[in-house]
Amino acid sequence: MSCGVVLVLGSGPSANRAADWPRAPFTQIVAINNAWRVRPDWDFLIHPDDFPPEQQPATPSASQSIIRSDAYVPIQNGYGGFVYAGGTMSFTAGYWALGALKPRVLAYFGCDMVYPDTGPTHFYGTGTPDPLRKDISLRSLEAKSARLMLLAAAQGCACVNLSDDESRLVFPRATLDTVATLRPITPPPLTAALAEEARLGYIVASGKYWKEESRFDPAAVDALDQLWFSTLKAAP
Repeated sequence: MSCGVVLVLGSGPSANRAADWPRAPFTQIVAINNAWRVRPDWDFLIHPDDFPPEQQPATPSASQSIIRSDAYVPIQNGYGGFVYAGGTMSFTAGYWALGALKPRVLAYFGCDMVYPDTGPTHFYGTGTPDPLRKDISLRSLEAKSARLMLLAAAQGCACVNLSDDESRLVFPRATLDTVATLRPITPPPLTAALAEEARLGYIVASGKYWKEESRFDPAAVDALDQLWFSTLKAAP
């Protein structure tokens, strides 16, 4: 399967702004967790296995699919695994879409991963800021987004952010008017960063990396994050 522009829709405070967007720019819509509530025309709902049943859609249409760990873990592993990719659904959704849908543009909205100290943290009210939890794979959200952007560009896909809010994503900003015309950056060689990942060997086939966290060196992960940042800065 391959497609044009995939919208990855998260549950950030501004997510409801996407409710009235025209469908036209998007070939597919991937909703993360509760974001399926924002608009009824989503194509894929991706969520972790512990996503509460009462928060899931009761009657998805025949054209809508639920993506669980049995589908996204193998694809995530194909892109290096959760320790390198970042173990939160915003990044997992992106890698799943890259592998399963092969888009030309991966457009994020509602995934800025910036949470106010007061007021709603999500479009539906107050929730848990999952990307901010203490986790070996989430030490630098910016670096994880840089990695996703570079690996996407290497397969001909542009990663962009449709939000105009503060964001932890390092993707270029885009608008509904421009998103369908965008092209990826020209990626610099990724050899050094990928070689360091291979040397460290921090892949866990089951996806349950937290069960092996004691073997991961935070300093090594931080150095790898900086390597991905340096690689992005070398892009022409």
